[in-house]
Amino acid sequence: MPKSARESWSAKNLNSRESDAVEREWIIRGRTAQQPPLADWQTWLILGGRGSGKTRMGAEWTNGVAQAYRPFSDVKSCNIALVGETLADVREVMIDGPSGIMSVSRAERPRYEMTRRRLVWTNGATAAMFSSEDPDSLRGPQFDAAWCDELCKWKHMQETWDMLQFGLRLGFNPRQVITTTPRPLGLIKCMLADPAIPVWRMKMRENAQNLAPGFVNHVNGLYGGTRLGRQELDGELIEESPDALWSRLMMEDIHCSDVPELKRIVVAIDPPASATKKSDACGIVAAGLDEGNIAWVLADESIAPAKPHEWARRAIALFHRLEADLIVAEVNQGGDMVAAVIAAEDNSVPVRAVRANRGKALRAEPIATLYEQGRVRHAARFPALEDEMCDFSHSGLSSGRSPDRVDALVWALSDLLRRRDGNPRIRVVG
Repeated sequence: MPKSARESWSAKNLNSRESDAVEREWIIRGRTAQQPPLADWQTWLILGGRGSGKTRMGAEWTNGVAQAYRPFSDVKSCNIALVGETLADVREVMIDGPSGIMSVSRAERPRYEMTRRRLVWTNGATAAMFSSEDPDSLRGPQFDAAWCDELCKWKHMQETWDMLQFGLRLGFNPRQVITTTPRPLGLIKCMLADPAIPVWRMKMRENAQNLAPGFVNHVNGLYGGTRLGRQELDGELIEESPDALWSRLMMEDIHCSDVPELKRIVVAIDPPASATKKSDACGIVAAGLDEGNIAWVLADESIAPAKPHEWARRAIALFHRLEADLIVAEVNQGGDMVAAVIAAEDNSVPVRAVRANRGKALRAEPIATLYEQGRVRHAARFPALEDEMCDFSHSGLSSGRSPDRVDALVWALSDLLRRRDGNPRIRVVG
């Protein structure tokens, strides 16, 4: 139920005193994305950016299961494990932090026993502290619930995780919640591939009302659209193939919004073989060449799925918007049909047909080399294109799909850096 609907239900069904009491409870206050899964589960994975509210969610859940608060649990959990990167993190973030257990405990705050490193509620429930620096500390203890915070930062991740799983053996249905900013690590990938594990994703901007004024605009200005921003603010899992022709580090170094005057601009199209819902995307990438023969990637307007007239109109619109010189179109799949479709939409647009005689990786290798030499810049962040570039290797994409954006990029840059003719022209790009 959306938060607005929950608030409306409270106002209609409760008197003022009851409504005031319920207003403070998480079932009303928490965002929809912060409510626990309704279906049966044993492991719940919460991937979130910095400041997205994931720690608050873990703390609310822990306090809720300790005291049998709905919607967290109908039966109290008596033996809970709190596992963090270090014991200091468990104490300063998970327990005493602004969004920690002590802060969210409204009806009753648990007692902290320093010598035994645990929290104790008056109903007998306990929550013991454990560190990823010492996986063997989890040998022996038994639990019916666990909260694992920032799992992707754990020192001995797999060993600590394994020891915890052996200890989750009390109660009717032991459960564990993981709150973390994601990284492309094996354990996280295994969880994401497991259909039995519900996965919640949260972004920093969704929790903006609870953050310092100006903070969201400040960090978005610094990191918005970057690999680091997508991971740390949006909670995205940013993967990179070790054999890819391009790297994430390279992507961070080539971005520059100050585009100089360009003497030539082309729009490249890599059309799909069909136009069904399962068809490949149509790669549409624009690039230009400056006076110093530095290539600039200007736009990625790739579209999927798309019928021929749809991708043709998009490419033509991009051609006119950038005042381009030419559309370069691969014709291996469509032959003369590609040029005919473009001409049917606008016969004034010049089209150069190109045919692939070598494999995709072999065509892309010289372009990747140009990136390494510093001869290519990106005028903006193109997340989908960058993701494809950093996943593309000699064996193709890890998904097995066609690298349509990369193909269009390669055709555009190959045309620009192969040709040295054409008189300089001044254009305004943006």
